[in-house]
Amino acid sequence: MDDLSAGYAAAVPQGARLHTADIGDRRAMRELFASEDFDVIFHFAAKALIPESVSNPGIFFDSNVASGIALLEEARAAGIRKFVFSSSAAVYGNPQSTLIAEDDPKNPVNPYGETKLMLERALSWYASAYDWTVVAFRYFNACGGTSTVGEDHWPETHIIPLLLQVASGEREYFEVFGHDYSTPDGTCLRDYVHVLDIAEAHVRALQALARPGMTAYNIGTGTTFSVRQVCRVVERIVGARLHTRDSARRAGDPAVLCADPKRLMTLLGWQPRFSDIEQIVRSAWEWKEKHPVGYGARRAVLVPETD
Repeated sequence: MDDLSAGYAAAVPQGARLHTADIGDRRAMRELFASEDFDVIFHFAAKALIPESVSNPGIFFDSNVASGIALLEEARAAGIRKFVFSSSAAVYGNPQSTLIAEDDPKNPVNPYGETKLMLERALSWYASAYDWTVVAFRYFNACGGTSTVGEDHWPETHIIPLLLQVASGEREYFEVFGHDYSTPDGTCLRDYVHVLDIAEAHVRALQALARPGMTAYNIGTGTTFSVRQVCRVVERIVGARLHTRDSARRAGDPAVLCADPKRLMTLLGWQPRFSDIEQIVRSAWEWKEKHPVGYGARRAVLVPETD
């Protein structure tokens, strides 16, 4: 189910049935759940632009929390008790250790992270009160692509697609938001994980959903790369120098986010197989070369005026 406000019908694989509706539409959810039996819900939907969440938090609490609770209540009425939730590393805020473990303090520094944490907490209570079996996956930086699926956001905010837009001439330059962090080169450090490895974690969770209760897992590699390091990797892959500009920090951006993925590896036997940073960038570039206008909707040339 997707309201297609940020997604594309063309991205839905053959064999899957697409229901176009919002998860906050309780009537639509009720009708869907009554139409056949469902074993488990995978909840990926959310508004996710961190700067927008800082400037306009209300729509994030409405979409990510209120609509999420509506979904939970309709699922409960339909007797569905298995639930896999796409959460975020943003629930941690500014980490207190180099590797973030699932039991580390949760202190979000932006409304987006707060909304993810709120729904996690609601799910924990549902698990204990209603005997639900719940997995919450805290994504770190999801990225990469395949020959048929890639990133196509509007507006685009993710680092690798933005750099590839510069490489393809759609943007004049890439903005580096913050160059004075307490990191080796002054730019933010992030843990990048390929979407295929994220998908594998979800399959393993589905296979492991058994006893009631809730478990949270980090999905990351335990390795970070700075913004400038990612820029250099993209330059190597595309074979060209990219124009970058230093800008001020964005509100709500922690300096470092790096996962400790031991729980996921130990309990679900997960290992990242596709998350080498060069493999991630190469897969994203290959998809973009095959799909120069993405999924073919809401695209425009984004070359800023020169100074």
